[in-house]
Amino acid sequence: MDIATLREKHPDHWMRAAAVRMLAVDAVQAANSGHPGMPMGMADVATVLFSRHLKFDPKDPRWPDRDRFVLSAGHGSMLLYALLHLTGYEAMTIDQIRAFRQWGSLTPGHPEYGHTPGVETTTGPLGQGLATAVGMAMAEEALRARFGKRVQDHYTYVIAGDGCLMEGISHEAIGLAGRQKLGRLIVLWDNNNISIDGEVTLSDITDQHKRFSAAGWHVVSCDGHDPDDIDRAITEAKAAGKPTLVDCKTHIGLGSAVQDSPKAHGAPLGEENIARLREVYGWPWPPFEIPEEIAAWWRAVGARGAAERQAWQERLEALSAPRQKEIARVFAGEPPRRLAATIRALKKQISEEGPKVATRKSSEMVLEVVNPIMPETIGGSADLTGSNNTMTAGLGIFDETNRKGRYVHYGIREHGMAAAMNGMALHGGIRPYGGTFLVFTDYARGAMRLSALMGVPTVYVMTHDSIGLGEDGPTHQPVETLAICRATPNTVTFRPCDTVETAEAWELALTSKGRPSVLALSRQGLPTLRREHKTRNLTAQGAYVLAEATGKRRAILIATGSEVAIAMEARARLEEEGIGTRVVSMPSMELFAEQDEALRRKVLPAGPVRVGIEAGVRDGGWDRWLLGERGREAKAGFVGMSGFGASAPGPKLYEEFGITAEAVVEKVKALLG
Repeated sequence: MDIATLREKHPDHWMRAAAVRMLAVDAVQAANSGHPGMPMGMADVATVLFSRHLKFDPKDPRWPDRDRFVLSAGHGSMLLYALLHLTGYEAMTIDQIRAFRQWGSLTPGHPEYGHTPGVETTTGPLGQGLATAVGMAMAEEALRARFGKRVQDHYTYVIAGDGCLMEGISHEAIGLAGRQKLGRLIVLWDNNNISIDGEVTLSDITDQHKRFSAAGWHVVSCDGHDPDDIDRAITEAKAAGKPTLVDCKTHIGLGSAVQDSPKAHGAPLGEENIARLREVYGWPWPPFEIPEEIAAWWRAVGARGAAERQAWQERLEALSAPRQKEIARVFAGEPPRRLAATIRALKKQISEEGPKVATRKSSEMVLEVVNPIMPETIGGSADLTGSNNTMTAGLGIFDETNRKGRYVHYGIREHGMAAAMNGMALHGGIRPYGGTFLVFTDYARGAMRLSALMGVPTVYVMTHDSIGLGEDGPTHQPVETLAICRATPNTVTFRPCDTVETAEAWELALTSKGRPSVLALSRQGLPTLRREHKTRNLTAQGAYVLAEATGKRRAILIATGSEVAIAMEARARLEEEGIGTRVVSMPSMELFAEQDEALRRKVLPAGPVRVGIEAGVRDGGWDRWLLGERGREAKAGFVGMSGFGASAPGPKLYEEFGITAEAVVEKVKALLG
């Protein structure tokens, strides 16, 4: 439908959508930066969605039963900001729109969760929003099964562009959603056939209809500028009973001199073009001015949700007091009261029994006691359930036949799994965890970075954490992976040395509210080193003295994970030779760095030589603890990896790469001179 016909047939809709378009155009022009073309092209779809379908209340942006709206094509952020302003989100004032992309504003270049009320997830890296929305839809299904339709009964809508559908993560997300038959997930595809380099067909000729259909989706098409056709398509999608792709045929930069060209994508239109556009749109008002009649209509759209939210509140209050309390707890992200006592009891049992098990098994032992008392957990694995030890008895499989199931078979989709877990955490009411091999964090990295950026407590159970995995060889041995995990801001990486530390790490991960956790766990069996029970969570301080020197302290061995046992063996040998040696277990460098100076000085005092021991590269954060914090280069050494591993049994690899008690002893002696 061309503009003249659209204006003639739907004059009221046209002006309401034009308000969205012009706010986007004017904000990008004022910032001299941004992406006007997508908001101009998708304003009709968004106007129909928000006014006729979306369940939301701007006065309560965190209402648990709201529909979720995800702008996967995050570069078109001004579409979302315009809608938030027009529908009455209090914080999204016209001054915030004017301050688009400026320091301190609520209108950053791409939508940021936690920064701007009304933004459900951080988007910008293409495809992430779509994949995250899959997790939101899964959470809605799980919580509806647990608490009933009176509490959870909503849809998840996504606006995705051509680029989102080209990204590899989209394939993982589409396959997972189709397999799970997520009938409350609706993707609105901005099908404008334009990417930055030119027409999409320069690089991609995929038949998206067949692609989605093959993955188990319903597919429907509409004219992305005809409000009635858009409404028809969304209505059909809501009744489809399976995830739906709505193919919205649109024009990028609609009505401008650069319509249907890459020039409309990522640059201001320019004053002359905008002046002409105002004539084409029939929009005579100056920048950032919305006529009262149109503004009032949009405010009424936003106000409509208050009645729905109040009805939901009344339904909630009709539930029993314990039920209400439990719903409030899980959506607040609060752990159950029994968690701390459960962890302490397991620690005590392990300290007494002293089993030798791989920390991946230790993790399973923790989950076996935690999952029964923490019904909000939903676990899973990227096709490595038996290796990651992420499934415990009684969880049940989450699928279309059992929405009360709490274990997801993600398939070989590490990136899609990570994004879906983010979506569950963002939705609220769910504590997601999922496993793969540590080396495959590279496949999940984009979503793991967003976990940290958004501050959501997704738990990554990453097993087979070193050359200790053995024969699978260097392709699977993550010598450098700990380094990037530790280097990622707002992420806590745990590498526990035994079952006690693993239990403590899980307690911290499951009580976190503002950052994700990575648990790096061994394939090989490790002895229980914490044989004296401590009720206090020592892992919470990041590093602590595991064994003290019996005489004058001349050496400090700092180790993580499987290498703490090597440090303990080296200590015994050094002590036999009269070299007083302290062993410091450092399960989390990040948490230790957060401790006050007095505690860090107590654990790592000046004077003794220091040797770090880890079956990874030294660049994994070690120099701070060896050379800084009162250390000196002449008195510091490292026993670990300097390159990739090899294929052989684990013990042989430790011997060949020199990560042994003997090597530690020799390093200490050399430093002592």
